[in-house]
Amino acid sequence: MKAAQSVDRRERVLLVGVSLRRPSRAKPADPSIVSRDSLDELEELAQSAGAKIEGSLLQVRDSFDPATLVGRGKLDEIRAEAESRRVPLVIVDHDLTPVQLRNMEKGTGCRVIDRTQLILDIFATHARTREGQLQVELAQLNYLLPRLTGRGEDLSRLGGGIGTRGPGEQKLETDRRRIRDRVRKIKDAIETVRRQRTTRRRARQAVPLGMIAFVGYTNAGKSTLFNALTHAGVLTSSKMFATLDPTIRAIQLPSRRRVLLSDTVGFLRDLPPDLIAAFRATLEEVQEAALILHVTDISNPHHAEQDAEVLKVLRELGVADRPRLHVLNKIDRLSEEEIASLRRSNGHGRDNVCTSATTGEGLAELLARIDSAMPVDPLVRLRLRMPVSDGRHLSQVQARGRVLHSEVVNGHFLLEAELPESAARRLREFVMD
Repeated sequence: MKAAQSVDRRERVLLVGVSLRRPSRAKPADPSIVSRDSLDELEELAQSAGAKIEGSLLQVRDSFDPATLVGRGKLDEIRAEAESRRVPLVIVDHDLTPVQLRNMEKGTGCRVIDRTQLILDIFATHARTREGQLQVELAQLNYLLPRLTGRGEDLSRLGGGIGTRGPGEQKLETDRRRIRDRVRKIKDAIETVRRQRTTRRRARQAVPLGMIAFVGYTNAGKSTLFNALTHAGVLTSSKMFATLDPTIRAIQLPSRRRVLLSDTVGFLRDLPPDLIAAFRATLEEVQEAALILHVTDISNPHHAEQDAEVLKVLRELGVADRPRLHVLNKIDRLSEEEIASLRRSNGHGRDNVCTSATTGEGLAELLARIDSAMPVDPLVRLRLRMPVSDGRHLSQVQARGRVLHSEVVNGHFLLEAELPESAARRLREFVMD
């Protein structure tokens, strides 16, 4: 018997991108090129949601049609393309109003979802902790509330398919009052989780361990880099938004100071404000960080635009002026000539570090740069005199710091050591002038 052929069960989709023409006086980039880049990103998102891309259409307009976004003529073209490719789902690279959504579904004869709903669907797939699931559900309900008319059946989790992984088993979308009640309950539950997180954070702050937050565009390699530094075993994936739930691990720096690293959700251009608000508890780790590691996929041809989006979100979080190291990751994907050019040009910014989380290249330099940049519990150099018999304090020096020089004189150790300030305070009685 022939082996049964595997069946591709991915949902077939058609992508639609829309962009506005810009005035030529400022000589901006070609809008079709800009939209094509955005459409490529939408394709990555759709694939992360489990879609099979059957085709894509791109339109450049002078203004968006308030009724259909794309206009009647383009709507007919989308319908014909969907019918010819037998595609049941159209994904639009734009946020749709409830009116536009209904009119596009009616005009194309297909189910239609927009960029925000696609992102929410990916989030619903990847959220693992109770906190993450609550945050996703809250964002979904806030998004769905004004879009209930005529869509009740699709929005149940029983419907299946991309964009229909709804917020619960009950058909909450058919009753606005019940949805609002559920939203209130979720907000209360998230607030409880937030208070618990705040309590844990205060407990951590009682010990002088500085927090370092990883930020960056989605799929920049943050989780791979996090694992390389901490051996935490955090899920890594080429899919976008593989990390939603924050993970915190302690590591020891070359100076023997201990710090906490936090892996956070990836950023994305035009990330919906409701989504940023929903993941407030996750992003609080960024707001509490003493040092931010901005991780960039330097092999991505659009890394400059991605960095601009990350800085935009950092400004929205009010941490744009926080001490920051820029980690240029994935240099293993560059040619030797590109790496050499990057290292030559890297002199313009002392806050840049080149790394490859996959091969380990640059990780030692990164740890050393973190050590020197970390503003919490700074290193101090001391000269100490302690009895040879005082093994307890001597072991503290060796465990928490680095002994640079030592000698025995008249039954005492004379030490020159480098220690975190918190450890140095406990050794005041032994400090020499």
